[in-house]
Amino acid sequence: MAIKRSLSLLVLLFSTVLSGCAGGEADGGSADQEGKTTITFWHSMTELTGDAIAEVIKAFEAEHTDIKVNSVYIAQQGEGKNEKLLAAVAGGNAPDVAYFDRFEVATWANQGSLTDLTEFAARDQITEDGFYPFAWEEASFDGKLYAMPTSTDARLVFYNKEHFEQAGLDPEVTPKTIEELEAVAEKLTIKEGNRFKQIGFIPWYGQGWFYGWGWAFGGEFLDEDGNVTADHPKNIEALTWMVDYAKKYNIEDIASFTSSQGTSTMDPFFTGQLSMQVSGPWTVSQAKKFNPDLKYGVFPMPTPTGENHTTWSGGWATVMPKGSKNQDAAWEFMKFLSGEKGQEIFSRISGDFSIKDKVNEQLGYKEDPIFKEFIDVLPVSHARPVMTQGSLYWNELASAVDLATRGKGTPEELLKKVTDNVSKALNE
Repeated sequence: MAIKRSLSLLVLLFSTVLSGCAGGEADGGSADQEGKTTITFWHSMTELTGDAIAEVIKAFEAEHTDIKVNSVYIAQQGEGKNEKLLAAVAGGNAPDVAYFDRFEVATWANQGSLTDLTEFAARDQITEDGFYPFAWEEASFDGKLYAMPTSTDARLVFYNKEHFEQAGLDPEVTPKTIEELEAVAEKLTIKEGNRFKQIGFIPWYGQGWFYGWGWAFGGEFLDEDGNVTADHPKNIEALTWMVDYAKKYNIEDIASFTSSQGTSTMDPFFTGQLSMQVSGPWTVSQAKKFNPDLKYGVFPMPTPTGENHTTWSGGWATVMPKGSKNQDAAWEFMKFLSGEKGQEIFSRISGDFSIKDKVNEQLGYKEDPIFKEFIDVLPVSHARPVMTQGSLYWNELASAVDLATRGKGTPEELLKKVTDNVSKALNE
């Protein structure tokens, strides 16, 4: 009932906006006088990704002379993109294809807003073969395919090589175990009273979200039957480690440090105040822009044993919204973008990792000392739990980490609460 009310409200709110966004193509596409089928493609891409998708479309239209792609920029994620798309679906004015955060596929598929692509894929013998497992998993829901993966990322630990040298550490020897990480972080930390002049590492800072540490410790967040397992013993172990870390360095002192930091040029990793941080491949381009002289490297997120290193990945996909009027043509475009040729063009220009290992190798990512580490870990990367309450699960875990590190509850009770809250929401 809540979904239906939301759909109705969004139709009223955005009907006038939509008429202005897509113009005459808002009906999802049409055949022109030359007999071409025009499909409408909504996206949020600008700058390099915008250039990349433009080249993909050009190549696609050259091979499919009977299809024209009307590319329409709608809005950025979090700035009305989803609301406009949901309103278009509810109002019967959906675009044929939309660029979509894979993390949200399950929620939208469950509410009936996406077209099931399973038969299209079966017809053209497209399977998970060639795709990274986590990307295909995230594009599927309840045993059916609802999206075609297009790009991805991963999380590793970035470290300042000069800081290592100054602390008497070999910058080419990086920590593999949690114990080694703690020892290195301690040597890198410079504290004057309650103030950090330089801090070695903060587990939950940047991209140090709990999913990454839970998996690093061997935990799970969803079992084979779809049950929520936030309070898995290994997850409790991971959060206990984070709590102990917060106690060691004083959470209030850490909070004072993090609250005073900025982004871009004032990011503590770029200013030399933070020696190590969990982050993604975008940090490479940021470093070139904000501190081109920074000497850094990356290493996999440490584990208790120093083995079975893993990470988690997000990324994008294309979907066919419910009500797409030119489904065969739309599918051809989706298939092209996720195929080897489309992936080579898009990844080469955008700088995003492909969801195909073969393409990443062709583009030479494995020859780059930084990118190689990312590409090597992608085959064993995780997708965040594929479920209709993915956003709630994310927020509940973030809250549990915040409360636990501040001493406002034990890891056991806080993670049990996450399990209970998300399970309840799934069953409503």
